[in-house]
Amino acid sequence: MTRRTPRTRAYAPDPDAPGQPCDCPGCPLPGEYRAPKSRDSLNAYWWFCLDHVREYNASWDFYKGMTPGQIEAQTRADTQWQRPTWPLGRLGARFLNEDALRDPLEAMATGRRRSAERAAQATPTGLREPLTTLGLDWPVTLDVVKSRYKELAKRNHPDANGGDRAAEERLKTINLAYAAVRTHLTADPHRSDHGAETGAAAG
Repeated sequence: MTRRTPRTRAYAPDPDAPGQPCDCPGCPLPGEYRAPKSRDSLNAYWWFCLDHVREYNASWDFYKGMTPGQIEAQTRADTQWQRPTWPLGRLGARFLNEDALRDPLEAMATGRRRSAERAAQATPTGLREPLTTLGLDWPVTLDVVKSRYKELAKRNHPDANGGDRAAEERLKTINLAYAAVRTHLTADPHRSDHGAETGAAAG
């Protein structure tokens, strides 16, 4: 039969006790149990006998004298182990200066920034402003451009805006943007889905 190692009593004396008398005035018993002196000095201890440490613990109130706001702040800090935290996905992002990093392979670029930079590089130079006017990203198909143009033209037509001159000017800008993109896509039939086809072939 295997002998079980006897468990140490929960109230066994502290092995690190300094071998001094109990800090309770007039108590001749050895101070074998530690207790923090205050919430501001949790690593500084009183040393009591068993009876007096029980009395001390029964009256201990970590939050004594704190305002409700201080208590809430302390509670929140305790749930984070007294360590700073950031919103999910933004670990220390405010301290990161991406422009100061030398990252030619964009290994440390954020997903949004990387996607935006790649899209900007892939977009034909003459189409960047027209596509922005239409609210579209490259690559794009002629069918998508036509659908978007119809939507914007209907929304910004002067007749739909009480003859508003500002709407008329917006419509002119939209017409010019649509013409530029359509001309580019129809100049070479293979360009309309060039970006999508390239990606599909690569996959």
